[in-house]
Amino acid sequence: MTESQQPLLIKRYASRRLYNTESSDYVTLEDIAGFIRAGREVKIIDLKSGDDLTRQYLLQIVADHESRGENVLPLDVLTDLVRSYTSQAQSVVPEFLAMSFDILRQGPGKIAEQMTAINPVMAQMTKMPGFEAMQRQQQAFMETMMSGWPKTPAATPPEASPSAEDGEDLAEIRNQLAALEAKLSKMGR
Repeated sequence: MTESQQPLLIKRYASRRLYNTESSDYVTLEDIAGFIRAGREVKIIDLKSGDDLTRQYLLQIVADHESRGENVLPLDVLTDLVRSYTSQAQSVVPEFLAMSFDILRQGPGKIAEQMTAINPVMAQMTKMPGFEAMQRQQQAFMETMMSGWPKTPAATPPEASPSAEDGEDLAEIRNQLAALEAKLSKMGR
């Protein structure tokens, strides 16, 4: 692994100060957030114990941004995250969130492609209790996340605009999704 591919190592001293081992200086949580926004992975360890504190500090960065009014996560998503720690959904939430962010990283054009690729998986998921609520929240989460992401250039040239057939396919997918939601709604009663 080259240096640029290795996570930036940040050491936390007993005084709780954070030390950037590459630049040999102290950093703040906002500095760490800047490294991450720039595309750099970070690893934060406790100098004395060697414990990995990365998750704790990343959660703190998110909490700091949310408390300053930079709301990315809708309230209902935050509520469901809290619920997921004490429910059976706990086993699917991490994979679901990871998959959602992977799709976001690939860009808006890949979302429809990914959804059709996982159609067999979706059919199985629709049988899970609470799927409809999870689906609504995932949609709200995705809409919120996509609104803040920069637009990516289209993979196809402008002259290769979507055909009427593509529009029909999208309409068919929407119809199938509506039918699934209706079935789930009836099952939940």
